[in-house]
Amino acid sequence: MRSKIVFLDIDGTLTLPGGSTPPESAVRAIRAARARGHKMILCTGRNLDMLSPLLRYGFDGVVASDGGYVMLGDRVLYDCPMTERQRDTAMELLKRGGVLRTLEALDGTYGDEYMDDFLSAVGGGNSEMERWRRALAEELNIRPMSEYDGRPVYKIVVMCRSMEQLEPARRALEGEFNFAIQDEDSHGCVNGELVNRKFDKGSGVRRIAEALGADLADTIGFGDSVNDTEMIQTVGFSVCMGNGSPRLKSISRMVAPPVEEDGLAAAFAMLELSK
Repeated sequence: MRSKIVFLDIDGTLTLPGGSTPPESAVRAIRAARARGHKMILCTGRNLDMLSPLLRYGFDGVVASDGGYVMLGDRVLYDCPMTERQRDTAMELLKRGGVLRTLEALDGTYGDEYMDDFLSAVGGGNSEMERWRRALAEELNIRPMSEYDGRPVYKIVVMCRSMEQLEPARRALEGEFNFAIQDEDSHGCVNGELVNRKFDKGSGVRRIAEALGADLADTIGFGDSVNDTEMIQTVGFSVCMGNGSPRLKSISRMVAPPVEEDGLAAAFAMLELSK
């Protein structure tokens, strides 16, 4: 088999949502695939700070912040934070709409102070919601918004009760930002993120492939949620986890078992990446 570049989402794909410890089966599969010459790239909505605990398992690069920050080894290939105008406009309009906001800088994350109360009041949900519940419960460096010091921001995560709350910000910023909204959960909670239209996970895939001199036909992507759409549409072969979004499953070439059922290792074996 020709060497492949494998792009792995984290929450709901490599780990349980909000976790930073993959199943041992996934760790073994990743190490075996690397030993066979395949490249392993984290491709995630997480910022560099929140993905860093996973780097010890052995990865060749990262597509962080939904493609806003891309590294191959120690080399930065792309770095595109919001402008101050974009950040300030989004923050003001979202606040007016009563939307809970989380700012993601490269090395820190800042959430509205009442976010934990909001998350505690809703149940069920998708992998992004679960990530924030766990991140807050485990104190994974999500600081109060009052501590935000103006450092560059790469994306804004949003949570609210209805789509109408997002409309003022959407009308003002949709030309510059993709409002990537997750599948609504059974409690009517809306969550998603504002991602600069200058990049996405798919553009991150292309930047890594170009830097390695590889054809996109030799790329494989694994994901589970709506913010994986562009990655799934860009890679040569796409895999959605069994616990993933119905929308993502419908456009993926393969559906693997769920993450909690050693799905990543099973898919690696089926694709002959790890043996």
